[in-house]
Amino acid sequence: MFIHVNYFEVNKILLTQLRAVIQRVTTPAKVEVKNDIVGQIDKGLVVLLGIEPDDNKDDITWLAKKIAGLRIFNDAESVMNLSVKDIEGSLLIISQFTLHASTRKGNRPSYIKAARPEIAKQLYDDFNTHIAAVHDIEVSEGIFGADMKVTFTNDGPVTIIIDSKLKE
Repeated sequence: MFIHVNYFEVNKILLTQLRAVIQRVTTPAKVEVKNDIVGQIDKGLVVLLGIEPDDNKDDITWLAKKIAGLRIFNDAESVMNLSVKDIEGSLLIISQFTLHASTRKGNRPSYIKAARPEIAKQLYDDFNTHIAAVHDIEVSEGIFGADMKVTFTNDGPVTIIIDSKLKE
């Protein structure tokens, strides 16, 4: 049996995803805009969130559930077995279109795969509202589109990259 696979269609599917870089923090983390602290947490997860044009509510729902359930905090035996909810932690969520940078051509990244601001802002807001309400986790955030300074110490270090289309 011969199955024809269109490489360009498969590649298009694989390259469109809500993308998150999650970093564990056990000490305070903050985000500043123009030297003002606009968001901060004591412990939990710093989530850098990249949005593409084809992302939707299904991606938000799946990614929020995955992040809320990630067992990446140590239990009493120093085994990563606890979630952010288990440790009563919070989320510091930062919109970051540069997660969708393409460096295929030249040395200047292209951000053509990132969602336009009017689409990305709505999905960013929807994600933050969803994960706070449905998963009962305190959320702090940056200011969408602002030049931000994010300060934190990655504990472990533990860094997880997740995308919504590949479900990993």
